[in-house]
Amino acid sequence: MEDWKEYKLGEVLSDKGYIRGPFGSALKRGDMKDSGIPVYEQQHAIYQSRDFRFYIDENKFNEMKRFQVQTNDLVISCSGTVGKVTIIDKNDPKGIISQALLILRVNSGIILPKYLQYFFTSENGYNSIISRSSGSVQINIAKRDVIEGIPLHLPPLSTQQKIAQILSSLDDKIELNNKINANLEQQAQALFKSWFVDFEPFCGEMPAGWKVGTIGDLCLTVSQTYKGNDSEVVLINTSDVENGDILNHESVANTNLKGQFKKTFQKNDILYSEIRPANRHYAFVDIDETCNYIASTKLMVIRPNEDVNPHYLYHILTNPELIKEMQHLAETRSGTFPQITFESELSTYQIPLLPKEEQDKLGNLFEKIDNMVFHNIRENKKLSNLRETLLPKLMNGEIEV
Repeated sequence: MEDWKEYKLGEVLSDKGYIRGPFGSALKRGDMKDSGIPVYEQQHAIYQSRDFRFYIDENKFNEMKRFQVQTNDLVISCSGTVGKVTIIDKNDPKGIISQALLILRVNSGIILPKYLQYFFTSENGYNSIISRSSGSVQINIAKRDVIEGIPLHLPPLSTQQKIAQILSSLDDKIELNNKINANLEQQAQALFKSWFVDFEPFCGEMPAGWKVGTIGDLCLTVSQTYKGNDSEVVLINTSDVENGDILNHESVANTNLKGQFKKTFQKNDILYSEIRPANRHYAFVDIDETCNYIASTKLMVIRPNEDVNPHYLYHILTNPELIKEMQHLAETRSGTFPQITFESELSTYQIPLLPKEEQDKLGNLFEKIDNMVFHNIRENKKLSNLRETLLPKLMNGEIEV
């Protein structure tokens, strides 16, 4: 590490490389159009998304041109959720930043943009922004001189490139898996629509032998309290299930458990959050041994009847139209959170009921898709953990490249 050097953030920025978003009076709601040149907002830094809500016309863009993003700019969230970073790719559309964003434009002869992005993604880098932020009601990023004073310990550019390549290779694989899963989910939804909405395999009509019923005809909700004496248990909260998979498998000591953790579950059950259905906190249980797993009382444990294919049921419960309807019903109920129950909302939802032979035929197709999706989710979890382990060690020189 003898060739690593100390810098302040301001020393690695290009001329005019610190650009805070325009004041509110310079970019008003009345300037916004339905189409045109996009305005980058907080959500683009926080979620790495590129879905735009607001646009401006060419005249306003020319007026606000100094707030224009350029390829390799780092765009940082400055208010509320502070310190989230996205980097402008060559394929991103031209546009300007909103008031709640900051552009950092680096001197690439000292630091690579991707390397600085990874620095701010690291715990040390993120804390360097958060610890300098202020605000009692809403956190705001510190003033320019404070941010430009953030210390950096930089390796040579060749080492920065190697570090960025290692981390990018993990991120690229995660992104590829996410794209594959998005495609697989589209296939599953198209298959569902073909069978249950358009009846395409049956010449557009509901086949003889099918009938209209409810979800309650296919399954029941189970509330069996954990009474085991395992020394260690796995606690599953609503945040631990997402998009079909259980994300947490870490054991904790079976002592002084919070009162919300009570429910047991078994293989082929479906865990389904009562709160905010649109957040997609649900999972298909494909774990063989679940005796020491305990679910939160805010998760419904839905168990298919003996004559019901579990993958068929899972895709009924997770199809977008049902989730949309459940979210609507949740929002119409009084209470602290938008919430549903099995008895009042979910069990009464009407669906076509298939004979078991047809269920299995469709369920087998869904199972193949599900297995690929779950495999990619779990691989991404491992890749993310590896990335989080490597990131600080690469950034502080503990691992040489």
